[in-house]
Amino acid sequence: MAKRDFYEVLGVARGASGDDLKSAYRKLAKAHHPDLNAGNSDAEKKFKEINEAYDVLKDDDKRAAYDRFGHAAFEGGGPRSGAAGGPDFGPDFSSSFADVFDDLFGEFMGNGRGPGGGGRGGGGRARGADLRYNLEVTLEDAALGKQVQIRVPGTVSCETCAGSGAEAGSKPITCTTCSGLGRVRAQQGFFTIERTCPTCEGQGRTIKNPCKTCGGAGRQQKERTLQVNIPAGVEDGTRIRLTGEGDAGLRQGPPGDLYIFLSVKPHPLFQREGADLYCRVPLPFTTAALGGQIEVPTLTGGRTRITIPEGTQTGRQFRLRGKGLPTLRASGTTGAAGDLYVHAVVETPVGLSRKQKDLLKEFEKATGGSNSPESSGFTQRVKDFFDEPKG
Repeated sequence: MAKRDFYEVLGVARGASGDDLKSAYRKLAKAHHPDLNAGNSDAEKKFKEINEAYDVLKDDDKRAAYDRFGHAAFEGGGPRSGAAGGPDFGPDFSSSFADVFDDLFGEFMGNGRGPGGGGRGGGGRARGADLRYNLEVTLEDAALGKQVQIRVPGTVSCETCAGSGAEAGSKPITCTTCSGLGRVRAQQGFFTIERTCPTCEGQGRTIKNPCKTCGGAGRQQKERTLQVNIPAGVEDGTRIRLTGEGDAGLRQGPPGDLYIFLSVKPHPLFQREGADLYCRVPLPFTTAALGGQIEVPTLTGGRTRITIPEGTQTGRQFRLRGKGLPTLRASGTTGAAGDLYVHAVVETPVGLSRKQKDLLKEFEKATGGSNSPESSGFTQRVKDFFDEPKG
């Protein structure tokens, strides 16, 4: 049975551009892919026909030969005898089947080709690993900011071979297994599978005389000392990224990044909610009753005085504007500071002497409860509750 014209197979004109060919091929390959047409022998035949046509027409040299000689250009290993100027081509179904994975599923296979493709691609250098460092800071450091010094274990570029992995006087050579592509293809039944070259591990190059210091890896273990700037206003869980301070890449590959995760130590005096601070301050019984002034600590180490009005009850809150923590904007700049909230807690006297107890009893008798409005009001509400008719 005579083969159909390749342009007719793909449904394009003879002058179609490369993009038009690719678009037509993708559409037809998806429609007739065997995985989507299980048990359909006609779809399998069409799929092979589509791939054969696209394998020829996507290549400028093969397409030129086909336009000149038709199918005869690929029969018997090349153009028929006497057809001068035609290149020698043979049918290459392997490459056309690989195109199905590259074009249709490349973004999922991570082969580095096409949109979304990750990985290194042909002859790419492997990027170093990202590192994590947990750093605990005080609440004072979080408020004021600080520069700290940390020691980070990891890998650095080998000093002996400058990261090449090769001994002095030699250099890496092109991998003979993958011809420098970093990938190899293997036929598995109907499909061709592409994977990382096992010889060069995707590098595209091999080391004939490896460096004795790093064993050919181009990197070595070393602990580094780094200066880290902690900006004012950081919170628990803040992440700081230091670009290029992760592990060194394999054989001069780009380094990874270092991520510093901050945790803030609990403070003995202050509790934090965002940029605001809360401080629980006990008040002597007499100060709460008569009023007065008390000194309140601030996070920066100073003190401020606040006036306590007479009759202050437990739970009363005093607000000190701007005495909290600065806010840290997404841009990394520092914004306005929050507030400090002082919560009054009236302290009941303990360990009273006989004379002190007698004085309190006299005070209670003299007031008759009239100076305790909340207590008297609660007592009245309880009485009303029980006196109220039920049912």
